[in-house]
Amino acid sequence: MYHNGLSFFGMHAIWWLVWIAVIASVVLLLVRAPGRRGDDAKTTPNAPRETPLEILRRRYAAGEISANEYEERKAVLERDALPARPGGGA
Repeated sequence: MYHNGLSFFGMHAIWWLVWIAVIASVVLLLVRAPGRRGDDAKTTPNAPRETPLEILRRRYAAGEISANEYEERKAVLERDALPARPGGGA
């Protein structure tokens, strides 16, 4: 049989690395699990979501978009929000 200290140490080291990787993966999954922290409100299913119009208003208030762009996008959102007429007329 061929057993020297080096080959045993090599396999032993590999198993240590496997277990460290398994434990690190479990810890990472637990830390990043949704709903575990208070700042994960966006991933919580019961959290209220912003409507597209609210997002548009917030972006305009923050200065991310111009007044013209705000009006154009608002018109598109309002047009798309209207229920379709029966018969497909425009």
